[in-house]
Amino acid sequence: MPDDKDWTWVLERPCPECGFDASSVPPESVGALVRANAVAWVPVLARPADQLRRRPADDRWAPLEYACHVRDVYLLYRVRLLLMLREDDPLFANWDQDATAVEGRYLEQDPAAVSAQLHAAAMELADAFDGVRGEQWERRGRRSDGARFDVAGFGRYMIHDPVHHLYDVSGRRGSATPT
Repeated sequence: MPDDKDWTWVLERPCPECGFDASSVPPESVGALVRANAVAWVPVLARPADQLRRRPADDRWAPLEYACHVRDVYLLYRVRLLLMLREDDPLFANWDQDATAVEGRYLEQDPAAVSAQLHAAAMELADAFDGVRGEQWERRGRRSDGARFDVAGFGRYMIHDPVHHLYDVSGRRGSATPT
């Protein structure tokens, strides 16, 4: 089922589902959190294929689908971050994550390849966040639904997504990495 929630509220309070508090994240730590999250997906994607492709409920993705989504989030958010750093107040193109999952045939992808792709995309995004300096944190961008972000809030908003999906597949709350 499509997720049509406005998740920007995660910038104001902890997520009641996963427990992550994006509002407490220093923007300078987003790169490190992205790297840690990417490492945490490695053992998830090393599970047996039948486990990776099994959906726990009709309204939940399988672990492999979540991993593909996280990979694609890292890729998309790097593009959006670079737009914010290069352009004044860019408008982000719409992204239908559910259509992307269907078109990308997430359940048919090779878990080892997804693991490598997720890691590479995460490292590139983390490096991009690590390169943000001074007033760049205040540069702005916007979505077509009216949501507006500065780079600092954009990073906090973004990191909730992969953290939340790690919770979806591991059940561990409130952290970028499982403990």
